[in-house]
Amino acid sequence: MSEFNRRDFLKTSAAGAAALSLTAAAYNRVLGANDRIGVGFVGVGGRCQEHLGIINKFKKENKGAEPVAVCDVWDGFEGDFDEGNGKKSHYSQGLKPSAKKVGIDPNDEKHVLKDYRKLLGLKEVDVVCIATPDHWHAKISIDAAKAGKDVYCEKPMTRTIEEAHAVVKVMQKENRVMTVGVQSMADPTWKMANELIRKGDIGHVAQAQTSYYRNYIGGQWRYYRLVKEMNPKNVDWDMFLGHAFDVDGVALGPKMPFDRAVFGQWRCYWPFGGGMFTDLFVHQTTHMIAAMGVRYPARVVGGGGIYLEYDERDVPDVATIVADYNEGCQLIVTATMINDYPIDECIRGRLATLRFVNKETGKGADGKPIREFGYEILSQGMKSGPGLPKRLENIEGKFTPGGLKGNDTEALWTHFLECVRNKNRETLCTPELGAAAFTTVNMGVQSYRNGKALFWDNMRQKVQDADATWAAKLEERSKKHGKPSQINGWEGADTGSVVVPPDYQKLGGPWTNGKDPADA
Repeated sequence: MSEFNRRDFLKTSAAGAAALSLTAAAYNRVLGANDRIGVGFVGVGGRCQEHLGIINKFKKENKGAEPVAVCDVWDGFEGDFDEGNGKKSHYSQGLKPSAKKVGIDPNDEKHVLKDYRKLLGLKEVDVVCIATPDHWHAKISIDAAKAGKDVYCEKPMTRTIEEAHAVVKVMQKENRVMTVGVQSMADPTWKMANELIRKGDIGHVAQAQTSYYRNYIGGQWRYYRLVKEMNPKNVDWDMFLGHAFDVDGVALGPKMPFDRAVFGQWRCYWPFGGGMFTDLFVHQTTHMIAAMGVRYPARVVGGGGIYLEYDERDVPDVATIVADYNEGCQLIVTATMINDYPIDECIRGRLATLRFVNKETGKGADGKPIREFGYEILSQGMKSGPGLPKRLENIEGKFTPGGLKGNDTEALWTHFLECVRNKNRETLCTPELGAAAFTTVNMGVQSYRNGKALFWDNMRQKVQDADATWAAKLEERSKKHGKPSQINGWEGADTGSVVVPPDYQKLGGPWTNGKDPADA
Protein backbone atom coordinates (compact mmCIF):
# COMPACT_ATOMS: atom_id res chain seq x y z
CA MET A 1 0.00 0.00 0.00
CA SER A 2 1.26 3.50 -0.76
CA GLU A 3 1.31 6.29 1.77
CA PHE A 4 -1.80 8.08 2.95
CA ASN A 5 -0.98 11.72 2.31
CA ARG A 6 -3.76 14.28 2.51
CA ARG A 7 -1.60 16.82 0.69
CA ASP A 8 -1.80 14.63 -2.40
CA PHE A 9 -5.08 16.41 -3.18
CA LEU A 10 -3.19 19.48 -4.33
CA LYS A 11 -0.55 17.47 -6.15
CA THR A 12 -3.09 15.34 -8.02
CA SER A 13 -5.30 18.29 -8.85
CA ALA A 14 -2.42 20.34 -10.17
CA ALA A 15 -1.20 17.43 -12.27
CA GLY A 16 -4.67 16.90 -13.67
CA ALA A 17 -4.98 20.60 -14.53
CA ALA A 18 -1.61 20.82 -16.27
CA ALA A 19 -1.85 21.07 -20.03
CA LEU A 20 0.05 18.65 -22.22
CA SER A 21 1.77 20.47 -25.05
CA LEU A 22 2.72 18.67 -28.24
CA THR A 23 4.41 20.10 -31.29
CA ALA A 24 2.77 19.85 -34.69
CA ALA A 25 5.87 18.04 -35.92
CA ALA A 26 4.85 15.05 -33.81
CA TYR A 27 1.95 14.39 -36.15
CA ASN A 28 1.98 12.83 -39.58
CA ARG A 29 -0.53 15.36 -40.84
CA VAL A 30 -0.97 18.95 -39.76
CA LEU A 31 -4.50 20.27 -40.23
CA GLY A 32 -4.66 23.85 -41.41
CA ALA A 33 -7.22 26.33 -40.12
CA ASN A 34 -9.31 25.88 -43.25
CA ASP A 35 -9.06 22.10 -43.52
CA ARG A 36 -12.19 20.08 -42.95
CA ILE A 37 -11.82 17.19 -40.52
CA GLY A 38 -13.20 13.94 -41.92
CA VAL A 39 -14.98 11.77 -39.33
CA GLY A 40 -15.51 8.03 -39.74
CA PHE A 41 -18.05 6.30 -37.48
CA VAL A 42 -17.63 2.73 -36.22
CA GLY A 43 -20.70 1.25 -34.53
CA VAL A 44 -23.72 3.24 -35.71
CA GLY A 45 -26.34 2.05 -33.21
CA GLY A 46 -28.49 4.06 -30.83
CA ARG A 47 -25.92 6.31 -29.15
CA CYS A 48 -24.08 7.00 -32.39
CA GLN A 49 -27.17 8.57 -33.93
CA GLU A 50 -26.52 11.72 -31.92
CA HIS A 51 -22.89 11.81 -33.05
CA LEU A 52 -23.97 11.45 -36.67
CA GLY A 53 -26.41 14.31 -36.23
CA ILE A 54 -23.84 16.58 -34.61
CA ILE A 55 -21.15 16.09 -37.28
CA ASN A 56 -23.74 16.43 -40.02
CA LYS A 57 -24.83 19.70 -38.38
CA PHE A 58 -21.22 20.90 -38.30
CA LYS A 59 -20.91 20.14 -42.00
CA LYS A 60 -24.04 22.13 -42.86
CA GLU A 61 -22.89 25.03 -40.68
CA ASN A 62 -19.41 24.93 -42.27
CA LYS A 63 -17.72 24.33 -38.89
CA GLY A 64 -14.81 22.36 -40.26
CA ALA A 65 -15.95 18.76 -39.92
CA GLU A 66 -17.93 16.30 -42.04
CA PRO A 67 -18.98 12.64 -42.00
CA VAL A 68 -16.99 10.66 -44.56
CA ALA A 69 -17.53 6.97 -43.70
CA VAL A 70 -19.67 4.64 -41.60
CA CYS A 71 -19.06 1.11 -40.38
CA ASP A 72 -21.24 -1.45 -38.59
CA VAL A 73 -21.62 -5.23 -38.49
CA TRP A 74 -25.39 -4.91 -39.17
CA ASP A 75 -26.91 -3.74 -42.45
CA GLY A 76 -29.56 -1.95 -40.40
CA PHE A 77 -33.29 -1.34 -40.55
CA GLU A 78 -35.63 1.62 -40.95
CA GLY A 79 -39.35 1.58 -40.18
CA ASP A 80 -42.24 2.91 -38.06
CA PHE A 81 -43.61 1.24 -34.93
CA ASP A 82 -46.80 1.65 -32.97
CA GLU A 83 -45.86 2.29 -29.34
CA GLY A 84 -49.47 2.16 -28.13
CA ASN A 85 -51.96 4.91 -27.22
CA GLY A 86 -51.77 6.11 -30.80
CA LYS A 87 -48.08 6.99 -30.49
CA LYS A 88 -45.75 5.99 -33.28
CA SER A 89 -41.97 5.98 -33.37
CA HIS A 90 -39.52 5.90 -36.25
CA TYR A 91 -36.63 3.43 -36.02
CA SER A 92 -33.54 4.05 -38.13
CA GLN A 93 -30.26 2.42 -37.11
CA GLY A 94 -27.47 0.32 -38.51
CA LEU A 95 -25.18 0.68 -41.47
CA LYS A 96 -27.22 1.75 -44.48
CA PRO A 97 -29.81 3.96 -42.71
CA SER A 98 -26.95 5.77 -40.96
CA ALA A 99 -25.10 6.33 -44.22
CA LYS A 100 -28.27 7.79 -45.69
CA LYS A 101 -28.69 10.16 -42.71
CA VAL A 102 -25.34 11.82 -43.33
CA GLY A 103 -25.54 12.01 -47.10
CA ILE A 104 -23.37 9.01 -47.97
CA ASP A 105 -24.68 6.70 -50.68
CA PRO A 106 -25.67 3.44 -48.86
CA ASN A 107 -24.29 1.51 -51.86
CA ASP A 108 -20.87 3.20 -51.67
CA GLU A 109 -18.81 0.13 -50.76
CA LYS A 110 -15.69 2.23 -50.13
CA HIS A 111 -17.28 4.35 -47.39
CA VAL A 112 -20.09 2.10 -46.13
CA LEU A 113 -18.31 -0.82 -44.48
CA LYS A 114 -18.68 -3.82 -42.19
CA ASP A 115 -14.96 -4.12 -41.38
CA TYR A 116 -13.52 -1.23 -39.36
CA ARG A 117 -10.02 -1.94 -40.66
CA LYS A 118 -11.04 -0.76 -44.12
CA LEU A 119 -12.35 2.49 -42.64
CA LEU A 120 -9.02 3.06 -40.87
CA GLY A 121 -7.30 2.70 -44.24
CA LEU A 122 -9.17 5.67 -45.74
CA LYS A 123 -6.96 8.75 -46.00
CA GLU A 124 -10.02 11.01 -45.85
CA VAL A 125 -10.73 9.80 -42.31
CA ASP A 126 -8.93 12.04 -39.80
CA VAL A 127 -11.01 11.18 -36.71
CA VAL A 128 -12.64 7.88 -35.75
CA CYS A 129 -15.81 7.98 -33.66
CA ILE A 130 -16.12 4.65 -31.81
CA ALA A 131 -19.61 3.82 -30.55
CA THR A 132 -19.46 0.03 -30.69
CA PRO A 133 -20.24 -2.30 -27.78
CA ASP A 134 -17.68 -1.91 -24.99
CA HIS A 135 -15.62 -5.01 -25.80
CA TRP A 136 -14.49 -3.44 -29.10
CA HIS A 137 -13.49 0.00 -27.76
CA ALA A 138 -9.86 -0.77 -26.94
CA LYS A 139 -9.01 -2.71 -30.10
CA ILE A 140 -10.39 -0.10 -32.46
CA SER A 141 -8.88 2.79 -30.46
CA ILE A 142 -5.44 1.19 -30.55
CA ASP A 143 -5.64 0.36 -34.26
CA ALA A 144 -6.93 3.86 -35.04
CA ALA A 145 -4.00 5.49 -33.23
CA LYS A 146 -1.52 3.29 -35.06
CA ALA A 147 -3.21 4.24 -38.34
CA GLY A 148 -2.60 7.93 -37.57
CA LYS A 149 -6.18 8.79 -36.59
CA ASP A 150 -7.43 10.79 -33.61
CA VAL A 151 -10.18 9.18 -31.55
CA TYR A 152 -13.52 10.05 -30.02
CA CYS A 153 -14.45 6.91 -28.07
CA GLU A 154 -17.74 6.46 -26.28
CA LYS A 155 -17.65 5.64 -22.60
CA PRO A 156 -16.69 3.40 -20.99
CA MET A 157 -13.26 3.70 -22.50
CA THR A 158 -12.73 -0.08 -22.57
CA ARG A 159 -14.12 -3.33 -21.13
CA THR A 160 -11.13 -4.30 -18.95
CA ILE A 161 -8.59 -2.41 -16.85
CA GLU A 162 -5.70 -3.92 -18.81
CA GLU A 163 -7.22 -2.65 -22.05
CA ALA A 164 -7.61 0.86 -20.61
CA HIS A 165 -3.92 1.15 -19.86
CA ALA A 166 -2.99 -0.36 -23.20
CA VAL A 167 -4.99 2.42 -24.88
CA VAL A 168 -3.30 5.12 -22.78
CA LYS A 169 0.16 3.82 -23.71
CA VAL A 170 -0.60 3.73 -27.42
CA MET A 171 -2.17 7.19 -27.45
CA GLN A 172 0.90 8.59 -25.70
CA LYS A 173 3.33 6.73 -27.93
CA GLU A 174 1.57 7.72 -31.15
CA ASN A 175 0.85 11.28 -29.91
CA ARG A 176 -2.81 11.04 -30.85
CA VAL A 177 -5.63 13.22 -29.56
CA MET A 178 -8.36 11.24 -27.80
CA THR A 179 -11.46 12.11 -25.84
CA VAL A 180 -13.68 9.68 -23.96
CA GLY A 181 -17.36 10.44 -24.56
CA VAL A 182 -18.39 11.40 -21.02
CA GLN A 183 -20.50 14.32 -22.16
CA SER A 184 -20.91 15.83 -18.69
CA MET A 185 -17.21 16.76 -18.81
CA ALA A 186 -18.15 19.52 -21.26
CA ASP A 187 -19.73 21.39 -18.34
CA PRO A 188 -17.27 23.82 -16.64
CA THR A 189 -18.89 23.11 -13.25
CA TRP A 190 -16.50 20.27 -12.41
CA LYS A 191 -13.38 22.31 -13.12
CA MET A 192 -14.78 25.22 -11.14
CA ALA A 193 -15.45 22.93 -8.20
CA ASN A 194 -11.92 21.54 -8.37
CA GLU A 195 -10.49 25.06 -8.30
CA LEU A 196 -12.44 25.77 -5.10
CA ILE A 197 -11.17 22.58 -3.51
CA ARG A 198 -7.58 23.30 -4.48
CA LYS A 199 -7.85 26.73 -2.84
CA GLY A 200 -9.03 25.05 0.36
CA ASP A 201 -12.43 26.76 0.37
CA ILE A 202 -14.30 23.72 1.72
CA GLY A 203 -11.43 22.35 3.80
CA HIS A 204 -10.20 18.79 3.70
CA VAL A 205 -12.41 16.70 1.40
CA ALA A 206 -13.55 13.61 3.26
CA GLN A 207 -16.37 12.15 1.18
CA ALA A 208 -18.30 12.54 -2.04
CA GLN A 209 -21.42 10.85 -3.30
CA THR A 210 -23.23 10.56 -6.60
CA SER A 211 -25.92 8.38 -8.15
CA TYR A 212 -27.69 7.31 -11.33
CA TYR A 213 -31.30 6.22 -10.86
CA ARG A 214 -33.82 5.03 -13.45
CA ASN A 215 -37.03 3.02 -13.52
CA TYR A 216 -38.27 1.25 -16.66
CA ILE A 217 -40.92 -1.46 -16.44
CA GLY A 218 -39.42 -3.37 -19.37
CA GLY A 219 -36.02 -3.79 -17.68
CA GLN A 220 -32.90 -1.68 -18.01
CA TRP A 221 -31.50 -1.66 -21.58
CA ARG A 222 -34.43 -3.78 -22.83
CA TYR A 223 -35.80 -0.58 -24.37
CA TYR A 224 -33.32 -1.14 -27.21
CA ARG A 225 -35.67 -2.54 -29.84
CA LEU A 226 -35.16 -5.98 -31.36
CA VAL A 227 -36.32 -6.50 -34.96
CA LYS A 228 -36.50 -9.58 -37.17
CA GLU A 229 -34.05 -7.92 -39.54
CA MET A 230 -31.39 -8.60 -36.92
CA ASN A 231 -30.35 -12.06 -38.15
CA PRO A 232 -27.23 -13.89 -39.34
CA LYS A 233 -27.91 -12.87 -42.96
CA ASN A 234 -27.67 -9.17 -42.09
CA VAL A 235 -25.25 -9.29 -39.12
CA ASP A 236 -21.57 -10.24 -39.23
CA TRP A 237 -21.96 -12.16 -35.97
CA ASP A 238 -18.37 -13.35 -35.68
CA MET A 239 -17.13 -9.78 -36.11
CA PHE A 240 -19.57 -8.59 -33.43
CA LEU A 241 -18.33 -11.23 -30.98
CA GLY A 242 -14.69 -10.43 -31.68
CA HIS A 243 -13.41 -13.88 -30.71
CA ALA A 244 -10.86 -13.78 -33.54
CA PHE A 245 -9.41 -10.45 -32.35
CA ASP A 246 -7.36 -9.65 -29.25
CA VAL A 247 -5.67 -6.96 -27.20
CA ASP A 248 -2.32 -8.14 -25.84
CA GLY A 249 -3.25 -11.78 -26.44
CA VAL A 250 -6.68 -11.68 -24.76
CA ALA A 251 -9.65 -12.34 -27.08
CA LEU A 252 -12.24 -9.56 -27.23
CA GLY A 253 -15.24 -11.85 -26.79
CA PRO A 254 -16.48 -15.45 -26.70
CA LYS A 255 -17.74 -17.64 -29.53
CA MET A 256 -21.47 -18.31 -29.05
CA PRO A 257 -24.69 -18.88 -31.05
CA PHE A 258 -26.47 -15.90 -32.55
CA ASP A 259 -28.92 -14.22 -30.16
CA ARG A 260 -30.87 -11.06 -31.00
CA ALA A 261 -31.07 -10.06 -27.33
CA VAL A 262 -27.30 -10.31 -26.93
CA PHE A 263 -26.76 -8.36 -30.16
CA GLY A 264 -29.26 -5.58 -29.53
CA GLN A 265 -29.14 -5.43 -25.71
CA TRP A 266 -25.51 -6.39 -25.07
CA ARG A 267 -25.22 -4.13 -22.00
CA CYS A 268 -27.14 -6.80 -20.04
CA TYR A 269 -24.35 -9.38 -20.44
CA TRP A 270 -20.90 -9.52 -18.82
CA PRO A 271 -18.87 -10.61 -21.90
CA PHE A 272 -19.73 -7.35 -23.66
CA GLY A 273 -20.16 -4.71 -20.93
CA GLY A 274 -20.35 -4.01 -17.22
CA GLY A 275 -23.98 -3.12 -16.61
CA MET A 276 -24.65 -0.06 -14.45
CA PHE A 277 -21.09 -0.09 -13.14
CA THR A 278 -19.47 0.76 -16.48
CA ASP A 279 -22.36 2.12 -18.56
CA LEU A 280 -23.77 4.58 -16.01
CA PHE A 281 -21.39 4.85 -13.05
CA VAL A 282 -18.53 5.84 -15.32
CA HIS A 283 -20.36 9.10 -16.15
CA GLN A 284 -20.63 10.09 -12.51
CA THR A 285 -17.24 8.75 -11.45
CA THR A 286 -15.39 10.66 -14.18
CA HIS A 287 -16.72 14.09 -13.35
CA MET A 288 -16.61 13.52 -9.59
CA ILE A 289 -12.95 12.47 -9.47
CA ALA A 290 -12.15 15.41 -11.77
CA ALA A 291 -13.89 17.76 -9.32
CA MET A 292 -12.35 16.16 -6.21
CA GLY A 293 -8.85 16.12 -7.69
CA VAL A 294 -8.20 12.40 -7.26
CA ARG A 295 -7.61 9.69 -9.82
CA TYR A 296 -6.97 6.04 -8.87
CA PRO A 297 -8.60 4.58 -5.76
CA ALA A 298 -6.65 2.64 -3.17
CA ARG A 299 -9.48 0.32 -2.09
CA VAL A 300 -12.83 -0.54 -3.73
CA VAL A 301 -15.84 -2.56 -2.67
CA GLY A 302 -18.80 -3.25 -4.98
CA GLY A 303 -22.22 -4.43 -3.84
CA GLY A 304 -25.69 -5.02 -5.23
CA GLY A 305 -27.62 -7.75 -6.99
CA ILE A 306 -30.38 -8.74 -9.40
CA TYR A 307 -33.32 -8.10 -7.07
CA LEU A 308 -36.22 -7.64 -9.48
CA GLU A 309 -35.27 -7.68 -13.17
CA TYR A 310 -35.25 -11.45 -13.66
CA ASP A 311 -35.16 -11.38 -17.45
CA GLU A 312 -32.12 -13.53 -18.25
CA ARG A 313 -29.70 -10.66 -17.69
CA ASP A 314 -26.27 -11.04 -16.07
CA VAL A 315 -25.88 -7.57 -14.58
CA PRO A 316 -27.50 -6.28 -11.36
CA ASP A 317 -30.44 -3.87 -11.05
CA VAL A 318 -29.13 -2.46 -7.75
CA ALA A 319 -25.46 -1.56 -7.37
CA THR A 320 -23.13 0.53 -5.20
CA ILE A 321 -19.40 1.22 -5.26
CA VAL A 322 -17.44 2.51 -2.28
CA ALA A 323 -13.98 3.75 -3.28
CA ASP A 324 -11.39 4.88 -0.71
CA TYR A 325 -8.41 7.01 -1.74
CA ASN A 326 -4.91 7.46 -0.35
CA GLU A 327 -5.59 11.20 -0.29
CA GLY A 328 -7.87 10.59 2.69
CA CYS A 329 -11.33 10.57 1.18
CA GLN A 330 -14.10 8.33 -0.07
CA LEU A 331 -16.40 8.27 -3.10
CA ILE A 332 -19.79 6.54 -3.04
CA VAL A 333 -21.53 5.79 -6.35
CA THR A 334 -24.94 4.16 -6.11
CA ALA A 335 -27.95 3.37 -8.27
CA THR A 336 -30.93 1.22 -8.94
CA MET A 337 -32.83 0.67 -12.15
CA ILE A 338 -36.10 0.01 -10.30
CA ASN A 339 -36.61 3.41 -8.62
CA ASP A 340 -35.73 6.86 -9.93
CA TYR A 341 -35.43 8.91 -6.70
CA PRO A 342 -31.76 9.96 -6.39
CA ILE A 343 -29.48 11.07 -3.60
CA ASP A 344 -27.72 14.44 -3.49
CA GLU A 345 -24.65 14.77 -5.65
CA CYS A 346 -22.14 16.48 -3.39
CA ILE A 347 -18.59 16.73 -2.06
CA ARG A 348 -18.27 17.00 1.71
CA GLY A 349 -15.41 19.05 3.14
CA ARG A 350 -14.60 19.78 6.79
CA LEU A 351 -15.54 23.45 6.38
CA ALA A 352 -18.39 23.25 3.86
CA THR A 353 -20.35 21.02 1.49
CA LEU A 354 -20.28 21.56 -2.25
CA ARG A 355 -23.65 20.43 -3.65
CA PHE A 356 -24.31 20.12 -7.38
CA VAL A 357 -27.79 21.23 -8.40
CA ASN A 358 -29.95 22.08 -11.40
CA LYS A 359 -31.63 25.31 -10.33
CA GLU A 360 -34.22 27.72 -11.67
CA THR A 361 -32.48 31.05 -12.19
CA GLY A 362 -35.17 33.08 -13.95
CA LYS A 363 -37.83 33.17 -16.62
CA GLY A 364 -37.40 33.21 -20.37
CA ALA A 365 -39.16 35.55 -22.81
CA ASP A 366 -41.83 32.88 -23.19
CA GLY A 367 -42.42 32.83 -19.45
CA LYS A 368 -40.95 29.36 -19.03
CA PRO A 369 -38.43 28.73 -16.23
CA ILE A 370 -34.74 28.92 -17.05
CA ARG A 371 -32.77 26.19 -15.29
CA GLU A 372 -29.00 26.07 -14.99
CA PHE A 373 -26.63 23.44 -13.64
CA GLY A 374 -24.03 24.51 -11.12
CA TYR A 375 -23.16 24.20 -7.46
CA GLU A 376 -24.05 25.58 -4.05
CA ILE A 377 -21.73 25.99 -1.07
CA LEU A 378 -23.47 24.93 2.14
CA SER A 379 -21.98 26.04 5.45
CA GLN A 380 -20.79 23.33 7.81
CA GLY A 381 -21.27 23.41 11.57
CA MET A 382 -19.01 21.48 13.96
CA LYS A 383 -21.39 20.70 16.79
CA SER A 384 -21.91 17.35 18.39
CA GLY A 385 -25.18 15.56 18.91
CA PRO A 386 -28.11 14.54 16.73
CA GLY A 387 -30.31 16.90 14.81
CA LEU A 388 -32.60 17.14 11.79
CA PRO A 389 -30.69 15.92 8.71
CA LYS A 390 -29.64 18.97 6.74
CA ARG A 391 -31.18 17.74 3.49
CA LEU A 392 -34.55 17.72 5.30
CA GLU A 393 -34.09 21.32 6.47
CA ASN A 394 -34.37 22.47 2.85
CA ILE A 395 -31.30 24.66 3.24
CA GLU A 396 -29.85 26.57 0.33
CA GLY A 397 -26.48 28.13 -0.33
CA LYS A 398 -25.12 30.65 -2.79
CA PHE A 399 -25.62 29.25 -6.27
CA THR A 400 -22.94 29.45 -8.94
CA PRO A 401 -23.92 28.32 -12.45
CA GLY A 402 -21.47 26.21 -14.42
CA GLY A 403 -22.05 28.12 -17.62
CA LEU A 404 -22.67 25.35 -20.16
CA LYS A 405 -25.17 26.42 -22.79
CA GLY A 406 -26.76 23.97 -25.20
CA ASN A 407 -26.09 20.30 -25.87
CA ASP A 408 -23.27 18.80 -23.79
CA THR A 409 -22.33 16.16 -26.39
CA GLU A 410 -22.04 18.85 -29.05
CA ALA A 411 -19.90 20.93 -26.69
CA LEU A 412 -17.62 17.93 -26.06
CA TRP A 413 -17.27 17.40 -29.83
CA THR A 414 -16.55 21.10 -30.40
CA HIS A 415 -13.70 21.10 -27.90
CA PHE A 416 -12.36 17.76 -29.14
CA LEU A 417 -12.21 18.93 -32.76
CA GLU A 418 -10.45 22.10 -31.64
CA CYS A 419 -7.88 19.91 -29.86
CA VAL A 420 -7.46 17.81 -33.02
CA ARG A 421 -6.86 20.94 -35.07
CA ASN A 422 -4.37 22.34 -32.54
CA LYS A 423 -2.63 19.00 -31.82
CA ASN A 424 -3.52 19.29 -28.13
CA ARG A 425 -3.93 16.02 -26.21
CA GLU A 426 -5.52 17.79 -23.22
CA THR A 427 -9.15 17.17 -24.19
CA LEU A 428 -11.99 17.59 -21.70
CA CYS A 429 -11.91 13.85 -21.02
CA THR A 430 -8.45 12.47 -21.73
CA PRO A 431 -7.66 8.75 -21.95
CA GLU A 432 -5.63 9.17 -18.74
CA LEU A 433 -8.74 10.41 -16.90
CA GLY A 434 -10.86 7.81 -18.65
CA ALA A 435 -8.56 5.00 -17.50
CA ALA A 436 -8.68 6.16 -13.88
CA ALA A 437 -12.47 6.37 -13.86
CA PHE A 438 -12.86 3.03 -15.61
CA THR A 439 -10.43 1.33 -13.24
CA THR A 440 -12.62 2.47 -10.33
CA VAL A 441 -15.90 1.19 -11.75
CA ASN A 442 -14.42 -2.04 -13.09
CA MET A 443 -12.95 -2.79 -9.68
CA GLY A 444 -16.54 -2.44 -8.49
CA VAL A 445 -17.59 -5.09 -11.04
CA GLN A 446 -14.83 -7.45 -9.93
CA SER A 447 -15.60 -6.92 -6.25
CA TYR A 448 -19.31 -7.55 -6.80
CA ARG A 449 -18.77 -10.66 -8.91
CA ASN A 450 -15.95 -12.19 -6.85
CA GLY A 451 -17.16 -11.21 -3.40
CA LYS A 452 -13.91 -9.49 -2.39
CA ALA A 453 -12.68 -6.06 -1.41
CA LEU A 454 -9.88 -4.98 -3.76
CA PHE A 455 -6.72 -2.87 -3.60
CA TRP A 456 -5.23 -0.97 -6.54
CA ASP A 457 -1.45 -1.19 -6.89
CA ASN A 458 -0.70 2.04 -8.70
CA MET A 459 2.99 1.26 -9.23
CA ARG A 460 2.26 -2.00 -11.06
CA GLN A 461 -1.17 -0.88 -12.33
CA LYS A 462 -2.71 -4.09 -11.04
CA VAL A 463 -5.74 -5.10 -8.99
CA GLN A 464 -5.07 -7.27 -5.96
CA ASP A 465 -7.15 -8.75 -3.16
CA ALA A 466 -7.55 -6.47 -0.16
CA ASP A 467 -6.40 -7.44 3.31
CA ALA A 468 -6.43 -5.95 6.81
CA THR A 469 -3.66 -3.41 6.19
CA TRP A 470 -5.97 -0.57 5.12
CA ALA A 471 -7.81 -0.40 8.45
CA ALA A 472 -4.78 -1.43 10.51
CA LYS A 473 -2.58 1.39 9.22
CA LEU A 474 -5.29 3.97 9.79
CA GLU A 475 -5.83 2.70 13.31
CA GLU A 476 -2.11 2.81 14.00
CA ARG A 477 -1.94 6.30 12.59
CA SER A 478 -4.70 7.39 14.94
CA LYS A 479 -2.71 6.08 17.89
CA LYS A 480 0.25 8.17 16.69
CA HIS A 481 -1.97 11.26 16.44
CA GLY A 482 -1.88 11.43 12.67
CA LYS A 483 1.88 11.34 12.18
CA PRO A 484 2.50 8.75 9.42
CA SER A 485 6.31 9.09 9.49
CA GLN A 486 6.25 7.41 12.92
CA ILE A 487 4.47 4.36 11.52
CA ASN A 488 6.22 1.49 9.79
CA GLY A 489 5.35 1.41 6.08
CA TRP A 490 4.17 5.01 5.81
CA GLU A 491 6.01 7.73 3.97
CA GLY A 492 5.60 11.45 3.51
CA ALA A 493 5.54 14.50 5.73
CA ASP A 494 3.69 14.60 9.03
CA THR A 495 0.18 15.85 8.36
CA GLY A 496 -0.94 15.97 11.97
CA SER A 497 -4.56 15.87 13.05
CA VAL A 498 -7.33 18.35 12.30
CA VAL A 499 -9.11 17.46 15.54
CA VAL A 500 -9.16 20.09 18.29
CA PRO A 501 -9.77 17.95 21.39
CA PRO A 502 -11.75 19.30 24.36
CA ASP A 503 -9.74 19.84 27.53
CA TYR A 504 -11.26 16.85 29.26
CA GLN A 505 -9.74 14.57 26.63
CA LYS A 506 -6.52 14.83 28.65
CA LEU A 507 -8.18 12.51 31.16
CA GLY A 508 -8.02 9.71 28.60
CA GLY A 509 -5.13 7.34 27.96
CA PRO A 510 -3.78 4.10 29.46
CA TRP A 511 -2.84 3.93 33.10
CA THR A 512 0.78 2.78 33.36
CA ASN A 513 1.77 1.09 36.62
CA GLY A 514 -1.49 2.32 38.13
CA LYS A 515 -0.61 5.98 37.44
CA ASP A 516 -3.35 8.34 36.26
CA PRO A 517 -2.21 10.01 32.97
CA ALA A 518 -4.05 13.16 34.05
CA ASP A 519 -1.50 13.61 36.86
CA ALA A 520 1.43 13.55 34.47
